[in-house]
Order: sequence, then C-alpha cells, then structure tokens
Amino acid sequence: MQVFSRLAMGTAVLAVSAAGLAGCSSIKDHRGYLVDQALVDSVQPGIDNKLSVEKMLGRPTLVSPFGEPVWYYVSIDTKQPAFGRPRTSDEMVLKVRFDDAGNVRAIERSGVEKVVRIDPDGHKTETLGAHRGFFEDLFGNIGTVGAPGAGGPSGDNTGRGPNGS
Repeated sequence: MQVFSRLAMGTAVLAVSAAGLAGCSSIKDHRGYLVDQALVDSVQPGIDNKLSVEKMLGRPTLVSPFGEPVWYYVSIDTKQPAFGRPRTSDEMVLKVRFDDAGNVRAIERSGVEKVVRIDPDGHKTETLGAHRGFFEDLFGNIGTVGAPGAGGPSGDNTGRGPNGS
C-alpha cells in the first residue's frame, strides 16, 4: 500500500511539473502567404502575366493602388516567449512588378533585414500644434463655446442656411 502511494505521488509530481513546463514554451505563429519556393522560382519576367501569376501564387496579400501595378506577397513568422512580446523571427516580402500590358517585369524579394522596429515615445516624439500644459488642456475650452468664430451658435440666429435660404 505504501509503495502504491509513493508511486501515485511521484506520478502526480511528474504531471504537475510537465504541465508547468508546458506553460513556459514559446508560441510560434505564421501569418500571411505560405511560401512555396518552387512556385516562386517558376514565375519568370517577360513570360508570365497577371493571370498566370495568380494561378501559380494565388491572390496577392496587397496590391499597390498607386503608380505602376505591383503585387505584394507577405509572409511573417513570429515567436513569442512565455510572458513576453512577440518578435518577428522571419519575414519575406515578394514584390511582383508588372508592365502596362500586365506582363511580369521584375520580381524582388526582401526579408527580415528590412524590418524596422518603431517605438513611439510621447516624451520624445514631437507633435504639431500648440504646446499646452495639463491645466490648459483641461480648462482651455471654458468660455469659448458659442464665441464668434468658435463654430458654436452666435450672432444672428434667423434660421437661415449658409446660402441665405
């Protein structure tokens, strides 16, 4: 009986330890286009067009709305340690440029080397506008409601619209 309770206790300790360690593992995530290198390599400038690229690679992640027609296929892999922020571990952007006739003009690839981490800081980042203090922001509108030029009701209130009707 004592051997059984020791075995049960050992099993329980092992199970709790395994569950605790599982919570410390990192989380891997993939977002965007699933890259098939053979399909990407089969796209050839001057030979393929928009229709053939769409059949091979699928619909693009992004389409450039301005300038020359460009399709972007974006793939991002992230890794998040336990109790940490997710970090980009790998990124691939495939840029397919087309000419005016819709034929592939160029293919460019870029990776994680072009990823820039931006950390805006309110104490360092300048903003446009007046530099006011806390109390000026809090009490700054007192007395301006309804003042001429402030956008509130003032002056002649005849009910006429801006065109006099």
